[in-house]
Amino acid sequence: MYWWPVTPVAIEAAADPDPGQLADIHAEGFPHAWTAADIAKLLNDETVYAAIARRDSTFGSRNPVGFVLARLAADEAEILSIAVSTPYRRVGVGRKLMEDVLRHLFRERIGRLFLEVDAENQAAVALYRKLGFKSVGERAGYYREGREKPATALVMRYDLR
Repeated sequence: MYWWPVTPVAIEAAADPDPGQLADIHAEGFPHAWTAADIAKLLNDETVYAAIARRDSTFGSRNPVGFVLARLAADEAEILSIAVSTPYRRVGVGRKLMEDVLRHLFRERIGRLFLEVDAENQAAVALYRKLGFKSVGERAGYYREGREKPATALVMRYDLR
C-alpha cells in the first residue's frame, strides 16, 4: 500500500510523451502490456488522439500517471487503451481522462465512441456507465491471458451526437 498522499493531476493532449513511461503505466494494469515501441507507433498515428494525466507538483515534476488513446475513423472512435498508475487509481484520474477524450471527440464532431472492457472489472464498468456508456454487445472468452477461465468483454458505446 502507498502511504504518501496522491497529488492532483492535470490532463493534457499528449505533447511528446515518453513512450517508455507510458508502457510502464500500461504494464501496471494489463497482463499483456504494450511495449514502448507499440505506444510510440500509436502516438505517431495521425488518427490516434492521446491524452496524458500528469502529476501536478510545486517542484516542477510532471511525470505521467495515466493516459488514454483513442482512434478516430470517420464519425466514430474507439478507446484503444486507458491506463492509470496504481497509486492514482480510484481517485478520479480515469474519469478525468475519459471526460477529456469525450470533449475532444465532441469538438471533432464524432458521433459515437466504442470501447471494450473486461466484464469482471467492476470499477471500470461502473465508471463507464456513470459517464453514460451503454452495453451494446459481449465477446465471450475474449480475455484469456493470465486467467484460469477466459473472461467476457463488454462492448460499450457512448453517443456524442
